[in-house]
Amino acid sequence: MNKAGKTREDTVALLKQYSAFILLAVMLLLNLIITPNFFKVGTLWNIITQTCTIILTGMGMTVVISTGGIDISVGSVMALAAVISAKSLETVGIVPAIFLGLLAAVIPGLIAGFMIGKMRLQAMVVTLGLMMGVRGAARLVNDAKIFYIDGPHASDYTVLGSARIAGVAPVQMIPILLGIFITWFILEKTILGRHIQAVGDNRKSAMLAGISATKTLMFVYIYSSVFAGLAGIVSAAKIGAADGNTLGNLAELDAIAAVAVGGTSMSGGRAKVFGTVVGALIMQLINITVNMNNIPYEFAQIFKAIIIVFAVYIQRDKAA
Repeated sequence: MNKAGKTREDTVALLKQYSAFILLAVMLLLNLIITPNFFKVGTLWNIITQTCTIILTGMGMTVVISTGGIDISVGSVMALAAVISAKSLETVGIVPAIFLGLLAAVIPGLIAGFMIGKMRLQAMVVTLGLMMGVRGAARLVNDAKIFYIDGPHASDYTVLGSARIAGVAPVQMIPILLGIFITWFILEKTILGRHIQAVGDNRKSAMLAGISATKTLMFVYIYSSVFAGLAGIVSAAKIGAADGNTLGNLAELDAIAAVAVGGTSMSGGRAKVFGTVVGALIMQLINITVNMNNIPYEFAQIFKAIIIVFAVYIQRDKAA
């Protein structure tokens, strides 16, 4: 290969590696031009607040997809955790209520991990069944009615979605930063992270190397469910209500989109945690762009679809 050909190949590889960051920069520049009052502190905090759910579910989804799997039950898990924590608040108090919500989230993750890891069932089929079953359970908890958070502990709960750190930054910054750090640390600095990547690269080879794929996958799906549960609790706290019918609807699609746009291969392998964060920001920026410019929301869905297909397209060499 001549020098010009190699240079061109290196350029293409560089564009693939940083495509999400380039797209984010383009979207920010576009909003600078067309969106009035976009670059204001209030808009920045609004983006962070609204991106919190996508980032939290995206952290769990990043770990799942890096094993070559997928979890489409996260939206339903969000609803279940939110309803259980909100309903138990008045009886047990804020901390136990959050714990109960997260504990409820563990159960579908445990089921998914066992069926996918031990029984070797397809992740799509298992989590599809859980998506429907867990959503039904979330509706049953409060007879398919919206549960409005009130009572003596209501303010303690809703502060999770409305408080400001030092009166400025939204409290959602705390779970966002913790979620990103914990996920990055596990994947990059621990033996478990290497096991997750090995299972995603080649499950049979990982098992021959003495890695327990079953235990690894059980951890992965429980991890995804816990983050989904936390996202559901934060969402309920933000609006002051928990609705088993609609809370978390299509959240799994935004999470998957954030991971795909962020550069983690859908066929498994090395996870890109910070890429997922960028992908989540892109997904939310699309929503904000159409909202602030009075563009019908249907266009946001079209833009997201185009970006997702493009992201998968540029990954094709890695996934081959």
